[in-house]
Parts: sequence; C-alpha cells; structure tokens
Amino acid sequence: MTLTKKIGTLSAIGLAMLAGQASAQDQFVNPEWANSATYIGAGIGQSRSYTKAAPVIKNLNAQGGFVNSWNTDEKDMGYKLFVGKQLNRVFSVEAGFFDLGNFNVKTTNNLGGTVNAEQKYKGVNLDLIAQVPMGERFSVYGRAGMHYTKASTRFTGTRAVGMFAGEKSEKKLNPKFGVGLEYKFTEALALRAEAENYRIDDTLRSNGNTKLYSMNLVYKLGRPAASAPMPAPAPAPAPMPEATPAPAPMPAPAPAAPVPVSEKVSFAAEALFDFDKSVVKAEGKAALDDLLNKLQGMNTEVMVTVGHTDSVGSDAYNQKLSLRRAEAVKAYIVSKGVEASRVYTEGKGESQPVADNKTAEGRAKNRRVTVEVVGTRTTTK
Repeated sequence: MTLTKKIGTLSAIGLAMLAGQASAQDQFVNPEWANSATYIGAGIGQSRSYTKAAPVIKNLNAQGGFVNSWNTDEKDMGYKLFVGKQLNRVFSVEAGFFDLGNFNVKTTNNLGGTVNAEQKYKGVNLDLIAQVPMGERFSVYGRAGMHYTKASTRFTGTRAVGMFAGEKSEKKLNPKFGVGLEYKFTEALALRAEAENYRIDDTLRSNGNTKLYSMNLVYKLGRPAASAPMPAPAPAPAPMPEATPAPAPMPAPAPAAPVPVSEKVSFAAEALFDFDKSVVKAEGKAALDDLLNKLQGMNTEVMVTVGHTDSVGSDAYNQKLSLRRAEAVKAYIVSKGVEASRVYTEGKGESQPVADNKTAEGRAKNRRVTVEVVGTRTTTK
C-alpha cells in the first residue's frame, strides 16, 4: 500500500469517527460502559528496521569474494488496523493486522558482484494492554504480546545465487512490546501516540528488531445516549388581582413559639456534578437554589452536607471525592448568604450504600449528596 493510500485510509476512518461524535455531549458520565466497551482503531507512522550486518555479510562472503560495501534503507511508513475489548478501567486485550513497510539492503563485493534484498514485513498480533490513568482524559499505557509475521525478501543482483536468489519468505511467532500516551476527546473517541518494537526473523538471518512510531485513533462502540439535563425550576406564577376590595385587617395574632424543624434532602450526584468532578454545574445550582427557597422563613441553626459514592474505584479515592463534593455544595450554599460557621461537611465515600452496587441502577442511587437542615420555624395559629 502506498503512503497516499495509507494516509487516505486513516483519514477516512478518522473523519467517520469524528462525524459519529458530532452530536454527542462531551461528558464522562458512563464509566461502567467505557470500562467494558469493544473498540476499533487505526494507526499510521514511521517504521524503522534495524538489520544486523554481521550475519548477512558472513553468509554473502560464503559465496566467494568478500563484501566491500554495505548500504541499507531502513525507514518507511507503516500502518495497522486493530480491534480490542476493554476488560476494566486498566486492562484490555487487542488483536490487529499490521504492515511495517519495505526495507532495502544493497551490497557489492570485491569481485564486482552485487546482491540487493528488498524486505517486506506484514503480520497479525495479539496484545495485553495496561493503562494508568493520569486524569480524566490522559493516561499512559504499556503493551506486551506476540505477533506472527511473514517476512518476504526478494533478491536481485549479479551475485544473487543459492539462498540469496529469487523471492523467499520466513514466517515466525515472536514477541512485541510497546508504550504510549492516550488522550480522550470523549468517552468514545481517543488519540494514541505510541512506540512499538517487533522482533522479526527474515531470510537474511539478521534476526533484527523493527520499530513503529505511530499516531492512532481509537473508537469505542455502542456509547449509551446522553440523558437530558435536569430542567430548571419553573418560576412562581404571578399573583392574581383581587376581584373585591380586601376586608379590613384583623388584629395581629400573638406570635407563636418557634417550632423545631429538621429537613433532609438527597440529590443524585449526576444532577450536581459531571463525572469524576467536584464543581457544581448549572443544573445542580438550580436544584440547590430551589432548596434554599423552600427554607425561607426558617431560622437555620445547622446545615450538614454529606457526600456518598458507589463502589467503583478505591476506598481512598472515593472518600476524597465524596468530601470534595460535600465541600463544593457547602461553598455554593455559603455564596447564597448562609453563614459558613453554620454549615458542616462530611464524606462517607462508599461506606453507606442505599442500593446494590452490583447493578448500574443501584450504583446511580449510591452516588448522591444529602443536605440536612436543623433549625426553627415560627408558625401561626
């Protein structure tokens, strides 16, 4: 495949992936799906073959004479196509097809003879990939696996005889390794930059290493539809004009004794925050404003915001996330005029589930923030 065709193939795949994402919201709200999805991808980049000269020269010298010049073209463009399965947040398995390109070796000997070798490497691979998240969008990863490669070599020249004549091929199973960096545009679409090393046996008996430095697009299949945002509370209706004159005011009743009041409200975490974030979003602010409006007329003594998470992730991480979210709710409430000294925060992490963490519905119920208000309200008789 020529370089133009390789670039065209990858560009078409990339445009199709981007078009499929055009209407998707750029949010990370489906961790269960993203950590178990099937994905496809394609990559293109520069390949580099490292041919060991000593064994090749030794075999050529066995034909008579000795090699007095050695020239190699060890760079080309390579590409690969792959499909993978995410096992969990860290591990995935990946199978693929690759074409590492063409490489040339040209030699002359003291008798004026020449031997030229054109090498082509194509094969399939199966790898295990381990990712280490560095944030919501970035992660580093390593891969290790095996590849089955057909190394085809075509010999030409005046000294192309014996084992160095015509077209020959070598097929072997060998190990491969790689490292890379991934950036997620969305939960479904990501870009990878990686370096891989393929150990290859070929007809030259050079037992060389070939490297591929590539840029790759990765697309996860079957992303769930984004849920509609929570609507803002409707404004209160305007008072109707009175049809008849108001009656004469009654004597003001004697003030009633304050009545102790305790109210507790629970909010779904998805209503207040984006995935893995602790910044209250617009819909969450509207919900908290509605709560504060309902507390008008109450002499607030204590407010307690408590954050909870599901069981996905480590205990330590979930504890910190639940506390950050509780503190974010406190900060917003204080910004609306509630005294900071009256608002307390707690983070319970995953320790107090209200539903089964084995189901997506149960985990959604467990991701919540509760606000408990204690105070007094004056009532009229």
